[in-house]
Amino acid sequence: MEYAEATRQALVDSAVELFTERGYTGTSLDEIAKLARVTKGALYHHFSGKQALFEAAFDAVETRVMAHLGAIVAGPGDPWQTAMAGIEAYVKVCLEPSFQRIVIHEAPVVMGWEAWRECEERYSFGVLRAAIKSLIDAGEIEDMPVEITTQLLFGALSAGAHAIASATDPEQAGAEVARAVSRVVTGLRRRDNDPAGRPAAGGASR
Repeated sequence: MEYAEATRQALVDSAVELFTERGYTGTSLDEIAKLARVTKGALYHHFSGKQALFEAAFDAVETRVMAHLGAIVAGPGDPWQTAMAGIEAYVKVCLEPSFQRIVIHEAPVVMGWEAWRECEERYSFGVLRAAIKSLIDAGEIEDMPVEITTQLLFGALSAGAHAIASATDPEQAGAEVARAVSRVVTGLRRRDNDPAGRPAAGGASR
């Protein structure tokens, strides 16, 4: 049992590496099996074909990323600061080669847009929903409908991820996306929680 799991993990790790480097069409099952140091028969014992292996690679990347982001959003400390840290961390994830190539560029084509969107909602949507609910419960943002607000911000983050992955200068695009999304989220913040929205000391704000 342990050997079988180790074999499967080696195949998935090799698939992530090669799909990131060469893309789906540029990678063969023979190459993945060779890198994983297993026979092609062993590969077919675990996966029905190339797409099934790609989906496992996609799942591995997304699981790692969402565990990382979820830990930040659910971490101790001020809910507003953890939410902002989550946005910053998401943008950094969008700069990672495996996330860009497998999740953003390849998956919609290989898996189909609808299936890709469903998977993205299963991973990213839950983390974002938890962050928004936490901000509402803490009184940081207005009492907004959680599902609708999550869908709107999810759309903004998805568009930002594509903008970063497609940019000639991903670092600059990432900074711009982080700034724009932070401004959008800050716009939802209750004025009595936003230092920028408080009247200046000694008189009314201008």
